[in-house]
Amino acid sequence: MRKISSYIWEYKVPYLVAVASLLIAVTLDMMAPRLTARVVDDVIVGGNIGELKYLLLGFLGLGLGRCIFQYVKEYTFDKNGAKISGDMRRDLFRHIQGLSADFFDRTNTGELMARVKEDIDRIWDALGYVSMLLIEVCYHTCIILTCMYMLNWKLALIPTAAMFLCGCVAVVMERKLGDVYEKISEENASLNTVAEENLAGVRTVKAFAREKHEIKKFLSHNKRYYDLNMQQSKVFVKYYPFFTVVTKVVPLLTVLVGGKFVIDGEMTLGQMTAFVAYSTNIVWPMEMLGWLTNSFSAAVASNKKVKKIYEEKPSITEVTNPVKLEKVAGKICFDHVSFHKADMYEILHDITFTVEAGRTLGIMGATGAGKTSIVQLLQRMYDATEGAIYLDDVNIKELPLEQLRTSVSYVMQDVFLFSDTINENIKLGKKKYIDFKTVRRASTQAQASSFIERMEDSYDTVIGERGVGLSGGQKQRISIARALAKKDPVLVLDDSTSALDMETEKMIQQTLKTLENTTKIIIAHRISAVRHADEIIVLDNGAIAERGTHEELLAKHGLYYETYESQYGGLQIQDCTHIMGQAIAVE
Repeated sequence: MRKISSYIWEYKVPYLVAVASLLIAVTLDMMAPRLTARVVDDVIVGGNIGELKYLLLGFLGLGLGRCIFQYVKEYTFDKNGAKISGDMRRDLFRHIQGLSADFFDRTNTGELMARVKEDIDRIWDALGYVSMLLIEVCYHTCIILTCMYMLNWKLALIPTAAMFLCGCVAVVMERKLGDVYEKISEENASLNTVAEENLAGVRTVKAFAREKHEIKKFLSHNKRYYDLNMQQSKVFVKYYPFFTVVTKVVPLLTVLVGGKFVIDGEMTLGQMTAFVAYSTNIVWPMEMLGWLTNSFSAAVASNKKVKKIYEEKPSITEVTNPVKLEKVAGKICFDHVSFHKADMYEILHDITFTVEAGRTLGIMGATGAGKTSIVQLLQRMYDATEGAIYLDDVNIKELPLEQLRTSVSYVMQDVFLFSDTINENIKLGKKKYIDFKTVRRASTQAQASSFIERMEDSYDTVIGERGVGLSGGQKQRISIARALAKKDPVLVLDDSTSALDMETEKMIQQTLKTLENTTKIIIAHRISAVRHADEIIVLDNGAIAERGTHEELLAKHGLYYETYESQYGGLQIQDCTHIMGQAIAVE
């Protein structure tokens, strides 16, 4: 993680301008009591009326100068804070995008949203408005105390003692608030997670009449969040009155003690007037200490949370000098591959197969047999625990991640469509290279053009979040069109026709047959989806239980045969080729 100071250094010139404007504005503000002293001593007491007009012009000049430099200070600090927070948010998001799949397996979306949004906002606040006030408070205090000691060092001891007491209270308050803000940040992430899950799955909640349960779950987190904020308020309320009392007592003591000094001849009336004005001005920094401590504690807690994200490192990395293939043909080889995630049972065991470029591999197996894990290993979402995976006879660990993943068009089992137009969803991944003609051809091949072109805006129709409003079959066909439009050398269909009718599935299979230069891996539960594959492997408990062509597997009377019987029960094997179309219709 980059240090915050490095971000500030990038904008050092604007920050210097902002700080210089702040110093000038405060200095001009502190000159006003000096002019007030001159008015009292020279004009009112001394009777020098001719000097009054110059003193009034001085007040006017100070006021105009302060307005100008105050504006420059406020604007520049806010602008710098906004730019730095934007850079921090960009860098944090890039870091999160670069993390491996195992990180997202153990991290909630709501937590990441809290880090990217709320925590960066608190840091933004600290780098802008709060940092400006901290600098202003420090300089304001120093210059006022200097002026006070120049006027009367004895009388200046009163505000000095008051500032010291306020500083001690502020330190204690900051420590207590720091612990509370840590817990608030954690609970904010949990609250975001619950809200995000329920809003994304609101249709499921309604379908199972779970509204009351989900509301209760949300309210429990909301109550916890409320309690923590009340705990923070109690700390603030407990200590803040001390600052208020001090700010009222200091000017009063100054007037009482300063009046005695005037009577005793140790100060002039004008000097005491200026001193009272300074004592009133020093009240503001004391009042601000409590609020600034509160905001600064929140920013420190948020920065700690952001640092924890940066401490996460991707488990999937490229080698120093990766091998870049000039052209990917699409040959895939799994060589004795085993895989398990941390603290989990073995998902895949001793998987070995080879798919020549342009050939088709079918993968079948019960739910949880490890079918999808094979694809995740091929794309290096995870690394195999044992064995090796090769693309065109090169170990995929030696290939650039970008080349590897852009060589595989993956139609996922869980279709994800973005809230964008259908055209943009299909062009996903290669928006700069895919034209509308390609989009339309891919949609036709995926049997999606028929329903897309019936829509009012056709391919420019904006679909809702995650494709809401579309049926499962429509989303699958758009997802297939997206994969076909990329024209990558490897095409993976992960149970991607499960929501389609038999006739549509058959037409898509006819399209797949025309992709002679594309290596195809078809993961399915239906026999009809894989029966034409050059080789079919059947997984059982993460291992290859059977392999062969459709006819060879039927002849073995094993798991594949049992699946066939369950789907097309009662049909004779020897007649399956002749009456396959009828069997599909029966299904």
